Amino acid sequence: MERIGFFFEATEWQGHPVNKEPEKCRALEWFTVHELPDDIIEYPAAGLNGYLRTTGTLAEHAW
Repeated sequence: MERIGFFFEATEWQGHPVNKEPEKCRALEWFTVHELPDDIIEYPAAGLNGYLRTTGTLAEHAW
């Protein structure tokens, strides 16, 4: 199955995050980008690592 993910940096927001899919996600937790959990899903990790490397606006994973 092909998949494409788009990631955005939020610089402003209002309200509090809410888990709208509790059957798919057991919890919402905050982590610093340098201390991510070991069980993070691979494609969001690739997006975050691409952001941290600041080598451009495109990060590829398993292509």
